Amino acid sequence: MVPNQEEFISKSTMGVYSAPDNRNVLCPIYFNFTYKQQELDIPSFKIEENEPNIKEKEKQKDTGKRRPMTQITGVRKLKHTNSFTGQVPKYGVETPHKEELGKLLNDIDKWGVDMFKIAEYSNKRPLTCVTYKIFQDRNLCNIFNIPSTTLITYLMHLEDHYHADVPYHNCIHAADVTQSTHVLLSAQALENVFTDLEILAAIFASAIHDVDHPGVTNQFLINTSSELALMYNDESVLENHHLAVAFKLLQEENCDIFVNLSKKQRQTLRKMCIDMVLATDMSKHMTLLADLKTMVETKKVAGSGVLLLDNYQDRIQVLQNMVHCADLSNPTKPLGIYQKWLERLMMEFFRQGDMEREKGLDLSPMCDKLTATVEKSQVGFIDYILHPLWETWADLVYPDAQEILDQVEENRDFYQSMIPISPSTSFSNTKPAEDRTPESKFQFDIEEEKSNSGDHKDSEHFVKHSENATNSLTGQNSGNH
Repeated sequence: MVPNQEEFISKSTMGVYSAPDNRNVLCPIYFNFTYKQQELDIPSFKIEENEPNIKEKEKQKDTGKRRPMTQITGVRKLKHTNSFTGQVPKYGVETPHKEELGKLLNDIDKWGVDMFKIAEYSNKRPLTCVTYKIFQDRNLCNIFNIPSTTLITYLMHLEDHYHADVPYHNCIHAADVTQSTHVLLSAQALENVFTDLEILAAIFASAIHDVDHPGVTNQFLINTSSELALMYNDESVLENHHLAVAFKLLQEENCDIFVNLSKKQRQTLRKMCIDMVLATDMSKHMTLLADLKTMVETKKVAGSGVLLLDNYQDRIQVLQNMVHCADLSNPTKPLGIYQKWLERLMMEFFRQGDMEREKGLDLSPMCDKLTATVEKSQVGFIDYILHPLWETWADLVYPDAQEILDQVEENRDFYQSMIPISPSTSFSNTKPAEDRTPESKFQFDIEEEKSNSGDHKDSEHFVKHSENATNSLTGQNSGNH
């Protein structure tokens, strides 16, 4: 019988397996294909009965205590205090600051709401009250027959699975992205474009998109051979996990907010949510942006200026980019809010950098607190990642989002002015903002990284750095992710 079968299978793919007595045994893999199934035939090894095998016994003992890989990590049982059976509070949460919270939530349709204030006045339940308010305003509870008590129970349970000790990727960020998506859905060019089910999917995807985020990047999880990276084969590790946790929570008592949807509706909604959340993986950014640019160049509009999206691929592409924009919206918000988000984001990055230093790993870009230049990274992020994305989105929904672009430019100029001037500076744009031409404002010249292939390669290089921060870069954008 093969000791530790899982270990044997993974190592035998390389052709060699180390037996417990440290003998290297060649292990050819034989695949037996049948019409019904594909099986893996594993050669048996004969081990002397009296051979000592202490390590193997210890492994077996540990395995018995270990959680099976099929179980989703991070999922906790519903707290009794989160199960609503009585009357739901006006804003979905119990708070002594109803008046102050109400004033903030009255601006839920406006860009740049201070989500930190909402968190303060909602008794640290920003995601619950913001999402509940949006569901009410969009009449989603009535349309899909969602009991208010069930919605609140699920939202509170979901919010509890965002980690309060994670500086950036927490429930405040989730609430900010959800509210931003809500505003983007209201663009004039998108009026009556999306169905109620698509709107429900977009709001839900935004609310769940970072649930149970551990405060480290995909690359960190991969580099440390984490269980999540093993489970998801290093592909969009966190994004897959967020989806798994969110849908698993729907199975808790009085948490299934989609209980009254038809089977077809549930399947469609799940597919859309998966497509949207997976698109928040920063490694998908360049492809997503390229596809959006193509759509802008070939976009079809009705006589009223409303977009014509006549197939699933076009519709989900716009929704994916919408949630992606919302996730990367921090630099589009008022400067004071943007700075709060950035402070939290860098705190999270530096924590990861400290862990990487302790583990003897290479430090991820922007995660070394000893060398990171925050101002320079923000200008680069805006120039290469954020501005091209938002400029393309603004073209798609023109004339909406023009004020957002103006705010991005103001924030970019602020951080440009904060970069220390030195002979070794890597920026070519050292003139005051008012003296720069529009064409030069978004040029980010990194000489040491520049290649002969031009701007596109510079962009790809910065995106690769951004991937190490995964969705964290969304946090650089504003006061959010």
